[in-house]
Amino acid sequence: MNHAQEIRQLTQEEFDVSMELSQYAFQYKVKPEELEERRTKFRAERFWGVFQENELLAKLTLLPLHLYIQGEAVPMGGIAGVATWPENRREGLVGRLLTHMLAHMKEQGQVLSCLHPFLIPFYRKFGWEVYTDYKKYTIEVPNLPARSELRGTVKRNVKDIALLDSIYHGFAPRYNGTLVRDIEWWEQMVLGDESHTAVFYSDSGVAEGYILYQIKNQQFLIDEFVYLNESARQALWTYVGNHDSMVKQVVVDHVPADDLLPFLLRDPRCKQETHPYFMARIVDVPSFLQYYRFNPVSSEMRQLRFSIKDEYAPWNEGEWELSISPDGTARMERAATSGPGQDLLMIDIQAWTAMLLGYKRPLEMHAYGLLNGPQKAAELLEQWIPASKTALLDFF
Repeated sequence: MNHAQEIRQLTQEEFDVSMELSQYAFQYKVKPEELEERRTKFRAERFWGVFQENELLAKLTLLPLHLYIQGEAVPMGGIAGVATWPENRREGLVGRLLTHMLAHMKEQGQVLSCLHPFLIPFYRKFGWEVYTDYKKYTIEVPNLPARSELRGTVKRNVKDIALLDSIYHGFAPRYNGTLVRDIEWWEQMVLGDESHTAVFYSDSGVAEGYILYQIKNQQFLIDEFVYLNESARQALWTYVGNHDSMVKQVVVDHVPADDLLPFLLRDPRCKQETHPYFMARIVDVPSFLQYYRFNPVSSEMRQLRFSIKDEYAPWNEGEWELSISPDGTARMERAATSGPGQDLLMIDIQAWTAMLLGYKRPLEMHAYGLLNGPQKAAELLEQWIPASKTALLDFF
């Protein structure tokens, strides 16, 4: 007999079964004292599961977060902790959960969703797309940036979260896709027990950059390198270089993809790795565009027609008319008529997301068949979408 399955939020009483599934799926073990601490922080309303006769078969976490897009905080649903018992895998449970969450996020006004994929092709199928890369550098001590004499000071182990956050929020809005952090996020997700900090203060006492780092096995491991100007960058590298008697290598992780450090080294041939990182998807196209600004256009309103493919968020699927005002504000409305036209551009939600966030450009997409339609229409879109860079320093 097949009993009906239901998708719902977990209850506080289901903490233990949730932790049991997490520990099994992600292969870790929580100590009893830590388990009780986690129980007190368990927010059942953020956990969603597929149940059959009240037995948890699969689950995920939905985090209410915000991302910077063009310097503005945009509501985003962060998907994390996706897990299924092995005996229930390949039954489409995660697909059902993701589809349910898309409708829920739309209702909640979360116009974007992000996740860290265990398998990129799996999440592409449901409309998520890679939206940012990061670099990782491994630099031998003799090849570190030259020390510089600068005004200002570097102070070690500054744990003033409000201060660190003010520097971070001076840096993060330069990119699309960086996380808007709050104090709780800093405490629980950023500052680890083993992490050190170093903060650069200008000679007028203004904090203008920081690094989060650890020193292990003769390696100086930098988890975040955030600076607001060149003086801060040079001063923090001088601080790192002053550890040359203690370490043999410096490893800098989660560096934004547009970083120029190798070019600035005496010898750029350090080990450089580029990693595709998080995935994003636009949950609700018209609502997302209410937050978005295109480049200013001529004095008259300009329009383009799109056919968007989005199987798992059918409210995005179909033909649309994009209207852009001279100030760059946009409106997306259902096309009055449908069918092939001279100006119709065809795209799926993955490519649409990658383009609007700035990860890829319209003419690139057009050249590789990911944006189909007239060349002139693609050229217009190239002019309208701002040239932006993406980054994400966080993980969830």
